[in-house]
Amino acid sequence: MAFTLVDGRPSDGVSTSDRGLLYGDGVFRTLRIRAGRPLNWAIQYRLLCDDCAALALPPPAEAVLLGEIRQLGAADAIARIAVTRGGGQRGYGYADPVVPTRLVAVYPDVPVDTEAQREGVRVRRCALTLSEQRRLAGVKSLNRLENVLARAEWRDPGIREGLLLDGADRVIEATASNLFAVFGGRLVTPDLSRCGVRGAQRERILSLAAVAGVQGVVADLPFSKLMGADEAFLCNSVIGIWPVAACETRQWRRGPVTHALQRLIEQHDAG
Repeated sequence: MAFTLVDGRPSDGVSTSDRGLLYGDGVFRTLRIRAGRPLNWAIQYRLLCDDCAALALPPPAEAVLLGEIRQLGAADAIARIAVTRGGGQRGYGYADPVVPTRLVAVYPDVPVDTEAQREGVRVRRCALTLSEQRRLAGVKSLNRLENVLARAEWRDPGIREGLLLDGADRVIEATASNLFAVFGGRLVTPDLSRCGVRGAQRERILSLAAVAGVQGVVADLPFSKLMGADEAFLCNSVIGIWPVAACETRQWRRGPVTHALQRLIEQHDAG
């Protein structure tokens, strides 16, 4: 069950005319709360503001969001912040100025899957191909239909994630996480300038790796190249880092770079 504030007031829904509901016209971010503190907050808020800018939405004030997270009173939880373009007339056009709707919700905590973090997970290649739209590339919009359809491709509980590729056979991300590969000790994460979502955990990993002296690059990652990586792992703000243990016939073990980054995230979260 979620406890939700809509524009600062307790509510369990939005207007049927809200453009987030009607058209996916909005953005969101998901994060962990530990001991009442939102983790990786600086990056989360920066990306939320970037996403709002991409859609020409006024971003909520940082102090307002932090106050509403405190108001919901969760010690350990999963939080979701969403900003929509608010209510409006029928049709795709919208009035100016925009009066956005702000939603802050907290959900019961999801325990960290320590086995997955240690042993890794099996993933598959999805049949769905991501479409390219540079204006929305990187943005975590409310329109996640491609991800929903891709996740519906399998029911096998032994497969924990699905890799999403573009039309040129380049790996972009997974259905609910970003991807990194390691080649000769160097991190590579897919270029998201054409499609995909810039996750806050992805941004933090690139930053922590640079401080630790691990070279990280953003580049195209063809599926065939990924299959030759020394290590591969998935990341998001809920799971942390999951090593990829298998994809198709390729198998991996958790490598030293993946393990080191897991420890850096733990240290960073500990404050």
